[in-house]
Formats: sequence, C-alpha cells, structure tokens
Amino acid sequence: MTKYNSLSGFILVLGIMFNSCCETDSKPGVPEENIKSLDVPRIDFVVMAEIQPHQNNPNVIWYDDFNNGENDYMESSGDIDPDESFGGSGGSMKAGFKQGAINGEGNRKLAFGDFPDPDNSINVAQRGRQFNDIYWRIYVKHEYGWQGAPAKMSRATSIVSGNWQQAMISHVWSGKNNSLTLDPASGVDGQSSNVITTKYNDFDNLTWLGNKPSSEFQISSTGESGYWVLVESRAKLNTPGKSDGLARLWIDGRLEAEREDLNFRGSYTDHGINAVFLESYWNGGSIKTQGRWYDNFIVSTKTIEPVVCPSNPTLYKTPYQGPEDLAAWEVELATNCKGDDIVYKSKELGKKENVEINVSNGSFCGSLNGKSDLSSENTYFCRVHQKSTNGEWSDWSRWHQNFEIEEEPGELQDTFIALQSN
Repeated sequence: MTKYNSLSGFILVLGIMFNSCCETDSKPGVPEENIKSLDVPRIDFVVMAEIQPHQNNPNVIWYDDFNNGENDYMESSGDIDPDESFGGSGGSMKAGFKQGAINGEGNRKLAFGDFPDPDNSINVAQRGRQFNDIYWRIYVKHEYGWQGAPAKMSRATSIVSGNWQQAMISHVWSGKNNSLTLDPASGVDGQSSNVITTKYNDFDNLTWLGNKPSSEFQISSTGESGYWVLVESRAKLNTPGKSDGLARLWIDGRLEAEREDLNFRGSYTDHGINAVFLESYWNGGSIKTQGRWYDNFIVSTKTIEPVVCPSNPTLYKTPYQGPEDLAAWEVELATNCKGDDIVYKSKELGKKENVEINVSNGSFCGSLNGKSDLSSENTYFCRVHQKSTNGEWSDWSRWHQNFEIEEEPGELQDTFIALQSN
C-alpha cells in the first residue's frame, strides 16, 4: 500500500485517481477525433421576390443572376453551376479551385461606360457614359469545410487605352486571417494627368496606396463556410488634383473596411471607372479541391442594398452538422445587425430545415408586435441556433443574411419616380 507523507500528498493522489476514472469520452468506444462538435448554423439563403428592384432601377449599370444562360461579358470563363444558387433556383458562377490550382474555375470581366473599344468589338454596357463613382455587389458562398484564403475576389478599374493601361484599380482581395481587404492603386504620376502604366497589371508603374484595413469578418474561414454572404464594394475617384477618393467594403450589411483621402487618378479625366472583374485566383494554389460560387452580380451608381423578399419570406438553414441528428432549431429576426429590435421569434422548429416567417411558425414582437408579416420599411437580419437529438443546443449565430421586403405596387411606383428624378 502506498504511504503518504502528508495530507496534501494524499489529496493530490486521490484527485489524480478520480480524474483518471471520470475523464472519459461522451461516447464510449468512439475515438475523440471522430466525435463531431455541434455546428453553429446559419441562414444559407432567403427565397427572393420574383421581381427585384435592380431589374428596373435606372442607377443600375449591369446585373446578372446567372439564371438564364451566359450574359455577354467582355471576357468570360468557367461554367454556371445549376445546382448552387442564392434563392434556391437558377444558377451561379463557379469560382472554386482544384487542389494546387492557381487559376480557379471561372472569371467574368465586365466592360461599361467609356471603356476603350473603337471597333465596337466587345459588349460595353451603357457605352459612352463616364462613371466616377460606382458600387458593385455579389453573393459569395464557400463550400462547407472550406480551407485557406484565395487571393483575389474582384476589382474595379479604369482602362484608358487598347493596350489596357490602367489609371486606377480598386481591389477587393484576401487580407489577414481569412478576411477581405481593400488594396487601391494608382496608375497616374502623382497629381498630374499622366498615365504612366504601359499595360494591364503594370506593377512596376503602379503606386500602391496601402493594403488595409482587413475586415473583421473572416469570409474564407472554415467557420464561415457553407452559406451565402453578401459582399458590396464602392470606388469613388478623387476630384482632379485632390486626394479625396474613396474605397469601401460592406459584408452582410456592415461597413467592414474603408479608405478615404485617396489619390486614385491625379488630374486625369479622360476616362472614368469602366470595368469590374470577378476573379478566382490563388497565388499559392488551393490547399484542396473545393467549391466556391458567386451570384447576383450588380454594378450601380448608387448603393445596391440586399435582395428583397415577400412579406412572409421563406428562410433556409444550412444543413445540420453535428452529433446524432437534428432535433430542433429556432430563428429570430431583427431590424439591425446588433439585434436591438427583435421583431420575430420562431417556435421550436423540427427537422425541416426551412421556415416561412408567419404567425403559424412563431410570433411577431418588438416594433412589429401584433403584426402578421414583415414591413417594407425595414432591413432584416437573421440569427439561428439548433439542437441535436442528444439535447445539446448550439450557440446562436451572429446576426447575418440581411434582406428587405418588396414594396406594394403603389410604393414601388413612387420609388421608381424618385429614382428617375435623381
């Protein structure tokens, strides 16, 4: 029998013996590395209204929902995937990677406005107009279990010659820790009007204005994979001779990165912003074969906003990942990304992983207390959690997947009149 020299020694050994007996797997006989953790779910997508505002919005330069075949881009590669689409029907642009690949599955190069095309040999949207301030947005989805940060997502640029000299570029690229960042660049000599680039991506002659800041949201992290995320960007050229240009980046309705006081183009004014490229490029190559998709691509002269839905929208949760099986889940809606005004709380929902927001499936509360549907006056954000059949609840997700509600016919007509008057 073991002899103990002190009471403290006895307690120490007793504690070790107790822990060795009690620290066992929750599933006896199952290796620890094979025990799944309960994922925090997301709302993958919302079912959109049949008519979206951008279809008749005079501020919109271009839109493509990838639902009706291939639109006429200046340059295009890669297939449309009919099995992945924001909204649950139609298609999306493939932007994933094979293992080790630098070039992804697809890209789209859109020309518009005063893009140099003297022979009329390519499609140029709204040919001849000059745009000094644009917004562009896409929905992005990374395959569940995604790993790594692909370098390039999109860019807006000013092409000034048939040689593809660039007066400026506003990049949306991967930043630190799976984030997105702004990486603006100028192809003009200081505050002069001299474009000093000689070709496309003339890195030796570009002035890089600072690869910063990185978004807080880690869009290409494994934890944020498996659902659609809204990414909107803005590029505004500086007043000639001043440094007052802008670059901004929103993710899921939040301003995540901003650059001010930029000298994009010096005093150069012959061309404005005239191209937006959707890209799929990974400098070091993909860690593994994995899918990524872009959808609902819009370029506009005004902020674009998220998709619109019917007043009793249908929400689709990400497929269940975790131990055992899905037992139940709940969803809440709020009128801002902080959740200050929660306006809908669902009942405990079952194994069906979609829900219509109505009084049968939950209750309206907050500023919509007593209502039976959502109001077109608000933007709505979702959060969701789920329970496994062993009784464990996941954490709530962050507030995400923002959407708006379609306006009534009279309201819609008033909106279009106001847009045209602007």
